[in-house]
Amino acid sequence: MLNLFKKDKEIPKEITPGISQVKHIIAVASGKGGVGKSTVTTNLAVALAQHGYQVGLIDADIYGPSQPAMLGEHKAPKGINGSISPLEIHGVKFISMGVLNPKGGAVVMRAPLATKAITQFLVGVLWGELDFLLIDLPPGTGDIQLSLAQQARLSGSIIVTTPQKVAREISRKALEMFENLNIPTLGVVENMSGFTCSHCHQTTAIFKQGGGQSLGEELKVPYLGAIPLDPAIMQSGDDGIPVVIADPESHSAQCFQFLVQKLIGTIDDLQKNYTMLEPEKMQVFQDIGKLEILWKDKSTTTVDPYTLRLNCPCASCVDEITGKRVLNPSQVSIDIKILGARNIGRYGLAVNFSDGHNTGIYKFKNVKSLMNQNDELSV
Repeated sequence: MLNLFKKDKEIPKEITPGISQVKHIIAVASGKGGVGKSTVTTNLAVALAQHGYQVGLIDADIYGPSQPAMLGEHKAPKGINGSISPLEIHGVKFISMGVLNPKGGAVVMRAPLATKAITQFLVGVLWGELDFLLIDLPPGTGDIQLSLAQQARLSGSIIVTTPQKVAREISRKALEMFENLNIPTLGVVENMSGFTCSHCHQTTAIFKQGGGQSLGEELKVPYLGAIPLDPAIMQSGDDGIPVVIADPESHSAQCFQFLVQKLIGTIDDLQKNYTMLEPEKMQVFQDIGKLEILWKDKSTTTVDPYTLRLNCPCASCVDEITGKRVLNPSQVSIDIKILGARNIGRYGLAVNFSDGHNTGIYKFKNVKSLMNQNDELSV
């Protein structure tokens, strides 16, 4: 883990480092840059705070952080007993690489260090009790997104797109990534959706319209609404005062308030559907080396270690390019045992086998399906 701070003073007892006291962690993502994802995240976080919620924000774009400028806060955070005390402005606690890099130079680091920085933002910050922790992700579907999904039990994701077909199709990839990780899509937001002239009040769809709504309908996920192409939103971002504060009565600000209402209305319902794919309890029987999983739908799966080991999805067992299995079954002992197992995020399972192998991450749905097939073959 990165050692960003020296010891300063003791942590107050009522404040717990990390995300254990956070009710909902929500990733805000886009397939590509330039769609206004950070602007949406900033205004959504502040609007949630205006509704009385305790809100935090992680700027996870390590290489191109923008939240300090959009929130209007650039001072460096303080270190408290080896942990980070987040900055707070407009009712939102936040952390960003931008405030840890006071000279403002380019952040040059390899992906493993970038993911370590995200880990520190998750577990090393004094977030305390929060209703929502929004994570402003970098564009794409890379290491940071995957590491986040493995380390935090995300309540869901919000996908930001613009109306154009190209942006919509790339946003689809981000949405599909979260779906594959068993993370529900809380909704799609269409940003830059139409420009309304302040003189004639006529709306022009400069970047087309309806791309976000059609994406939601096609993939059967909620559509949270549209944000207009408004120079005031741009100006408020440059000024460091989000538009929901700078001009709360404007149409743009009201659109963000509408997003909050839609988000609150969908989050609980969506989570209920996804928790059925997660374990409620896991138990390893050391004497026989098998794992039993009690799922949240109250069904039970007994995991056969030999079958699971043969189907390990890691890079040493499956060729990453061709997808061909390279593990030789003769190398796996028929009496192999499971020594331990743990959850990875909300989508997968990591297993320690008696042969020392422990690098595979098994998706919950694949474990359940694989063991069901095994039961059918044994009948």
